[in-house]
Amino acid sequence: MPAGSSHRSRRTRLGVAIAVSTALAAGFAATTANGATEPRNSPYPASSAASPVRVDEAADGFASVDALGQDGTYGGRGGETVTVRTLADLEKYATAAQPYVIVVAAAITMDPKGKEIKVASDKTIIGSGTSGHIVGGGFFLGQGVHNVIIRNLTIRDSYAGTWNDKEHDWDAIQMDGAHHVWIDHNDLRNMADGLIDSRKDTTYLTVSWNRLQHDNKAFGIGWTENTTADITIHHNWFHETEQRNPSTDNVAHAHLYNNFLQDDPGTDITSSYGNYARGHTNMVLENSYFDGLNNPVTRDNTATLVQRGSVFAGTSGRNESGGGTSFDPRSYYVYTLDAAADVPALVKAGAGPRSSIAAATTTAAATTLTVAKDGSGQYGSVQAAVNAVPAGNTARTVIAIAPGTYRELVKIPSTKQNVTLQGTGPSRKNTVIVYDNASGTQKPDGSGPYGTGGSATVAAEGDGFQARNLTIANDFDEAAHQDMSGLQAVALRTAADKVFLDSIITEGDQDTLLLDTAAKDRLGRVYMKNSYVVGNVDFIFGRASAVIDASVITLKKRWNGSSAGYVTAPSTAAGRKGFLINNSTVNGDVSAATFYLGRPWHAGGDATLDPMTTVRDSTLSAAIRPAPWTDMSGFSWKDDRFAEYRNDGPGAGTASGDRPQLSDTGAAGQEVADWLEGWTPSAS
Repeated sequence: MPAGSSHRSRRTRLGVAIAVSTALAAGFAATTANGATEPRNSPYPASSAASPVRVDEAADGFASVDALGQDGTYGGRGGETVTVRTLADLEKYATAAQPYVIVVAAAITMDPKGKEIKVASDKTIIGSGTSGHIVGGGFFLGQGVHNVIIRNLTIRDSYAGTWNDKEHDWDAIQMDGAHHVWIDHNDLRNMADGLIDSRKDTTYLTVSWNRLQHDNKAFGIGWTENTTADITIHHNWFHETEQRNPSTDNVAHAHLYNNFLQDDPGTDITSSYGNYARGHTNMVLENSYFDGLNNPVTRDNTATLVQRGSVFAGTSGRNESGGGTSFDPRSYYVYTLDAAADVPALVKAGAGPRSSIAAATTTAAATTLTVAKDGSGQYGSVQAAVNAVPAGNTARTVIAIAPGTYRELVKIPSTKQNVTLQGTGPSRKNTVIVYDNASGTQKPDGSGPYGTGGSATVAAEGDGFQARNLTIANDFDEAAHQDMSGLQAVALRTAADKVFLDSIITEGDQDTLLLDTAAKDRLGRVYMKNSYVVGNVDFIFGRASAVIDASVITLKKRWNGSSAGYVTAPSTAAGRKGFLINNSTVNGDVSAATFYLGRPWHAGGDATLDPMTTVRDSTLSAAIRPAPWTDMSGFSWKDDRFAEYRNDGPGAGTASGDRPQLSDTGAAGQEVADWLEGWTPSAS
């Protein structure tokens, strides 16, 4: 920006099949060194229900939270990928000390029947398409086992002939004191005991998009006097299961949403109850669909149960809520609710194993260049790898960057398209590209200052640029340079089309993230998801048509400890879309009512520009001013395009002349799909 300027519908029906099926960052509950809160997770978009399951995905929900020394749940990512077809090989790799991604490519029968393989930490066990079956047994995760993902499998048929079996403890998945576990897209059925047992303080567990069917006991939680566990259960299909749907005993935070519970009439299986809050459980139940169940929602007098938004069709018996005020799941992670009426169709279509998986070798067709500071990669710096990309390339080049801090400037020129910068560590915090140029910093060749755009740590000018699972920062010290003219210091500048920023951190102070276009008349679409942006003054700015989706925008105090700033400064060309902040959170350790959501940047005094920011379906902290938009450099925000829609949180407000709100009709034309204009972002 000019020198001297100070600068969720929580709907998932986006109108476009956004194939954003990776969440490569390990978890979203971390806190950076400066105290910025990192986003915790992003749930599946509705369109992803039928997308391939990727072996490199990380968990959402409570399994994504940074706790107990584990930064989210990412399984064996980073370890060797092995394909198994025999019980011996499955057990060998599942019990090994080192991390593995284990692809099950056959029906494996347990011997003896009822065997439960004792899975060790740091494992991903995933079925290859629909061919991965575990027959007659399952998996056991013992005390302290952590960072385990079980996905895309059918686990079945340990049933021993007794419906309410008290003799055989042969579960599909049993956990005793484990933590950070993700159970996702499985088909679990016809077992001798339970389908899932989460016992003895198992915590930071997410169970999502599974079919639990034809069993007496579906999903039991508890077997403890402690109330410490945190569990997320969403988009599961409980079908023809009699009890424990789930039974949730002594869980500190149980978040159940968008599940489909179905009891078919006229069969020999009749539900005893649906969701049950037992003991001292604190449960939040949202937007689920109960079809034909007896006692769909029950609670003990000692439990807390907040219920909202669910549909009950043909149910009878107990349907309870109340018992105190429960927790707010959004204080732990970001998630998106589907409408309860849509849940049966969504879950039927999306739950259970997918017909294909995108394996770790998905990018094999692309060129992969490796970077490592210790000399183990092909290149010792990121820029050296970029330099090796041939000009005019059309196939994707993935620059895989080993964990470490890379203090360097990186520029991807417009002649080098389809370049991906991807951190290979378990967390986006492990790989950091950082530098400390500011707008007023003098160039080494004596030709003058860098200027705002030139100060960027990473500058991406090639179309199709992607960044994933890393941090891009500018650590320019404003306090030490108060005598300098031009304190703007950009972390990441994009000036390209079809830019996908997935699970990254961008961190700075003034002008952190410059989302630009190659020229005023050029389209520059940017899609940022599962990420966070940290800054204080105009720290999301530029003329791109950019979506910031399911992310956290963290407000940071100024160099002198004061709280004051502006989130966005769009410089949108007339007739273009500007910035859309969707299904995200704006927060930070700053004073109340000190930050504006945005102001219009008419770069160079260009009156033909028509700056635009829409903030919708997002949670706003008390730091946001009651009148959240303001003028800039003589241009009134009221002459440009600034609006909100269905935001919540203490910083949200009602419609007024100082706070325009979109109508439902207007909001229908400001969805993510309207920004992407036919482009489907997909991970390299």
